[in-house]
Amino acid sequence: MTFDFDTPVDIKNAHASKSDFLSQVCKVDADDGLAMWVADMDFAAPDVVKQAIIEETKRGFFGYYGIPDTWREAQCDWLATRHGWKAQPDWLTPVPGIMFALALVIHKFSDPGDTVAIFSPVYHEFAKTIVANGRNVHNQPMIEEQGRYRMDVEGLARDMPKNTRIIVLCSPQNPGGRVWTVEELREVADFCLKRNIILVSDEIHGDLIYPGSTFIPTAVAAPEVSDLLVTLCGATKTFNIAGTKIGASIASNPKIKQQIDAGLRASGTGSPNRFGMAATQAAQNHGAPWLDALIPYLETNRDLFAKQITRAIPGVRAMHLEATFLAWTDFSATGLTFEDVLHRINKKARIGVSPGPQFGPGGENHIRFNIATHHSRIVEALDRLEDAFSDLG
Repeated sequence: MTFDFDTPVDIKNAHASKSDFLSQVCKVDADDGLAMWVADMDFAAPDVVKQAIIEETKRGFFGYYGIPDTWREAQCDWLATRHGWKAQPDWLTPVPGIMFALALVIHKFSDPGDTVAIFSPVYHEFAKTIVANGRNVHNQPMIEEQGRYRMDVEGLARDMPKNTRIIVLCSPQNPGGRVWTVEELREVADFCLKRNIILVSDEIHGDLIYPGSTFIPTAVAAPEVSDLLVTLCGATKTFNIAGTKIGASIASNPKIKQQIDAGLRASGTGSPNRFGMAATQAAQNHGAPWLDALIPYLETNRDLFAKQITRAIPGVRAMHLEATFLAWTDFSATGLTFEDVLHRINKKARIGVSPGPQFGPGGENHIRFNIATHHSRIVEALDRLEDAFSDLG
């Protein structure tokens, strides 16, 4: 079975935030710019997903959606087959997106003025969501060793405010692309157990793993923390269906699960999106061959980008990705100010990117590039970057 990842999808006519807001957010001309910022892919979703949505449309009934057992079964089967996690169907709650679920957990398990801890640099929406819910953010900077991050749990024990109620873990890590080891996950879990802190494990990138690395769900690596654990996952990143706004919250502790369900009802979003549910089930039941073909394609992009950007711009280095399609790139050795780096990328290379500082402490002088695009677009981006920084050669 073959899949086409080389034929461009015209996202400029698809109401894609990546292209529609390119000029507004990145100050890059949308007609000539390359959008390498928003974390979705430039590939068409699998045919099985498209067909499932077509069939749902043919039925002609678009009323409220009753959550079927088939959705929970598809999610559980996927987790068991791909990651060795035998989650039970009654642990699952469908949620309208991972960040919605995080906001719900923050609201239910902490009070205004409490602290939520994160390891930075990390996905920028974590801090935004924490603050928007009236909680304080504790950024615990990670330690970079031999070109890869590790979580500073010792530093967290020293620096964390006493009113910390929740720790949010990004696993695999965005933007650094780390796949945490069992030992690392157990260290964080043990920290939470000793202090009775809720642990939220955002595992939305858990299927996008490169050869040589193995993703282990936190629930599998550290089952002892299950009574304090909420796992957030789904098919949206994996199969490029983020616009369907369907994710899964998984909690084996009935009391935590009840609180999440109660919060969902209180928000008025108890009935999930019909098309998102159909897309998710089709993807997880039948989309594995597509994903298995996607990973080596992304791997080629990863290796090409990392190798060529170092050649193109002296002093620049992309962190080695074990997971995700988000290349975390360090410009600090160029000797340029960050403002100059971003200006050259946006205005000279005409590429929309995610500036490192928005990911929190440790993001300074970094840029995140989305490499989930066609090979030819990676080559074009690298050519543009080489031109934009040609005076450094």
